[in-house]
Amino acid sequence: MSSTFQFKQFIVEQDRCAMKIGTDGVLLGAWTSLDNDPDSILDIGSGTGVISLQLAQRSNAQTIDAIELDPDAFEQCTENFEASPWNDRLFCYHASVQEFTAEMDLKYDLIVSNPPFYTDNYKTEDPARDLARFTDTLPFEHLFLCAIQLLALGGIFSVIIPKKEQQNIESIASRHSLFPGRICEVRGTPDSPIKRVLMEFSREKFRSPVHEQLTIENGRHDYTDSYIALVKDFYLKM
Repeated sequence: MSSTFQFKQFIVEQDRCAMKIGTDGVLLGAWTSLDNDPDSILDIGSGTGVISLQLAQRSNAQTIDAIELDPDAFEQCTENFEASPWNDRLFCYHASVQEFTAEMDLKYDLIVSNPPFYTDNYKTEDPARDLARFTDTLPFEHLFLCAIQLLALGGIFSVIIPKKEQQNIESIASRHSLFPGRICEVRGTPDSPIKRVLMEFSREKFRSPVHEQLTIENGRHDYTDSYIALVKDFYLKM
């Protein structure tokens, strides 16, 4: 299997990243709203950098920063940024989000994160993969605490999470004065359960958030029109 992932406008190398490109990250990069016309964007736990690259393609943001803790992923993300058409706008920091938040005075109009979310007691033999997948390196509580500190007034914080974590995430967010404004439930096929939820938070308390549903496939490799519309600017065969 090739470690090079070719998108329409950029290439992502991923041989040194524990977490390879998957549907979750690409969905978040495509779904996240740019309605507030962000000038500055932060990607927490960037991995390969794919979400940042998507947002560089989609937006006019002059500052697109990423944070990555794993040294191999950080190096690869930096190289992917440098090889892209938007290398003057993209920068990756090698740090934990806690360190970054403590040291930076910057505020961002848009923050995105595809966070680690395996809270179960199940670990693999690959420490780098575990680091990328398990919440003990970035508990949701820390994520939201840092996000509210780094978010500009009027800013949006966008995440993708497991459906089973939704209530927990909403209560954590609320404790940090962040409230959902847009929620999209994602299922693989029309008959499968909802596995993932895309969520956008801000300081504004909405009486009723916008609720959306997305189904990826009607059947094997038969993608739905709504999924194609969302990702067609990125995937070569869409």
